[in-house]
Amino acid sequence: MTDHVVLVNTDDVPQGTAEKLEAHVEGWLHRAFSIFVFDPDGRLLLQKRADHKYHSAGLWSNTCCSHPRPDEDLEEAVRRRLLEEMGFECALHRAFHFVYRAEVGNGLIEHEFDHVFIGHARPTVVPNADEVSDWAWVEPDHLLSDIAAHPDRYTYWFRHILSRTLSHVSARAA
Repeated sequence: MTDHVVLVNTDDVPQGTAEKLEAHVEGWLHRAFSIFVFDPDGRLLLQKRADHKYHSAGLWSNTCCSHPRPDEDLEEAVRRRLLEEMGFECALHRAFHFVYRAEVGNGLIEHEFDHVFIGHARPTVVPNADEVSDWAWVEPDHLLSDIAAHPDRYTYWFRHILSRTLSHVSARAA
């Protein structure tokens, strides 16, 4: 079965669907989501993308990210994909959204209207080896330092939304 994504305009209004790989080859704007799960100690759960992923393979990224299926509720897709990729469920809230466009290698372009979701939990992590090659709980300060020193170890979108996500978490905690 071929995966499809929801094409959207800059207001996140659906404009149709496309095969996922074609959308990334053409650089068409499509709906996506990124999940950040923090433990009670404030550490962020990272995943290292599997080495065979079609783009950004072997790079560290946020807890989970993906695309809702056509006609799938966004919150349902977020819950489904977190369970499929990382093997657990937790409460998540929608934090913010952003649009970005980046060349991600292999002639592919990420052009996404990305909805960011944040959760707090101490789950038992059971990653799907088809999606994730490694995972770790990381202190935000250490992570920011490592990204500054070694940006090539991390996905484009993760590097560009981490500070905003951490600010959002801090503001909600205050």
